[in-house]
Amino acid sequence: MNKSIFTEDHKIIVSKLIKAREGAGLTQAEVAETLGKTQSYISKIESGQRRVDLVQLKEFAKIYKRKIEELI
Repeated sequence: MNKSIFTEDHKIIVSKLIKAREGAGLTQAEVAETLGKTQSYISKIESGQRRVDLVQLKEFAKIYKRKIEELI
């Protein structure tokens, strides 16, 4: 099992998160404010430096008005 966070599956999820945010017409700063996080937190997720757990994925899906299945 590859323990790197830079797996192909992780890259796909990150790509879908970025597309969903952009499709929702939101900036990283707007998403961060909604989540009570910093813009750099969102940036690290979108650059692949930080993993997203299921609870966070659910929050992103709600903000982007997407089904969670669309992000995985």
